[in-house]
Amino acid sequence: MKIDKKKINVGVGFVTGRKNFKDVVKTYIYNWNESKLVENKTALHLFIAYDLKYKDTKFSDYKILDEEVLDLVDSAYYLGNSSILNEAQYLVEKKVITLKEARLIFGDGYAKKRNMVLYFAIKNRMDYLIFLDDDEYPVATLKIDDSIVWKGQEVLATHISNINNVDITHGYHCGYISPIPYMEFNDQLSEDDFRLFIESISNDIINWESIKKRMDDGGAVYADLNIINNETTKVVKEIDGMKFISGANLGFNLKDTNKIFPFYNPPGARGEDTFLSTSIGKCDVWKIPCYTFHDGFGIYEHLLFGVLPNKFKNIKADSGKNTKRFLKASIGWIRYKPLLLYITQRDDYETEIKKMKENLEKVIPKVCQYFGNDEFKKILSELDFYDAHVEEHYNEFEQTRLTWCKIMQYLRNN
Repeated sequence: MKIDKKKINVGVGFVTGRKNFKDVVKTYIYNWNESKLVENKTALHLFIAYDLKYKDTKFSDYKILDEEVLDLVDSAYYLGNSSILNEAQYLVEKKVITLKEARLIFGDGYAKKRNMVLYFAIKNRMDYLIFLDDDEYPVATLKIDDSIVWKGQEVLATHISNINNVDITHGYHCGYISPIPYMEFNDQLSEDDFRLFIESISNDIINWESIKKRMDDGGAVYADLNIINNETTKVVKEIDGMKFISGANLGFNLKDTNKIFPFYNPPGARGEDTFLSTSIGKCDVWKIPCYTFHDGFGIYEHLLFGVLPNKFKNIKADSGKNTKRFLKASIGWIRYKPLLLYITQRDDYETEIKKMKENLEKVIPKVCQYFGNDEFKKILSELDFYDAHVEEHYNEFEQTRLTWCKIMQYLRNN
């Protein structure tokens, strides 16, 4: 990859596995073209870590051939299994890391693929890197009276305008920001029951306060017009050992790699952005005034083609597909909850885990009955397993960070 150091080189990173990926890229690049920064000697470089297994895709689903898009970016880097494996072997042969350490950083899963995007962006001398998701679009949805109003968002331009001053920039999210379906409480499952369930599996962002507000709005989250109009940034403060960020609409200043930390999640879990949040306490993090619309249920892809709905659908829990998605998410959350507690509330860990188990034992039978799916019982066994292995996962988390430091030191020296 040829880099012009007279320009500001910005990596745009995707971890993707969906067939609509090229439509998402086109939307963001055209959105970028509308901003004034295109003329300011800023070069865009795409870093695409793709997963062929997630939705049974092929490489052609990710290879960008659209001349209009290619004219607006300086390069596109495709990170498939072979290129990732070759890089791991190279670092092992150079004795930068061991084979065991390479397996912590390189491989399958969201955390490792995000790390590969970070690694290749740094290796290829990017000044900044902005992560975007293939199910998030550069528009904000506002609720004014009983109407929906849409406003385009200059996501890339807003990050680039702010990232030079800080270590990390993090935008806002609206739309269906989590796969929790719309709930109508009844005798089977009361609001208090579901609150207990959410509080037990909740993390830094999926908590009862945010869920309750979403229920009142029919399941969707709306953008705040004051945030958009004021165009002011906000310092992200550390709370309970974390400076919360999410994995997309997220920018990194790559000029000081001492302040770049790896993503991590326990095997089979999610939460890679959550665990990164526990590592960035000494970083300057800004919340910046741009939204992305999260299409959490994959039903609003037509937004990419300018079709703007006048009313949101209630994604109800009576659909088998929606219930399975919520179940999968709940299992993913519970798999990383023990490690999150272990990192942030070590002294109270045993007490918190015991309370979680007691509450879930009470409410999961009701959740199974409400959704008509006994597979929610798996949550208890998953919690037992990840609780039993929490020290092992913590050691792996620490080893991942140490391995990343070795790699960053090597890149600085070379």
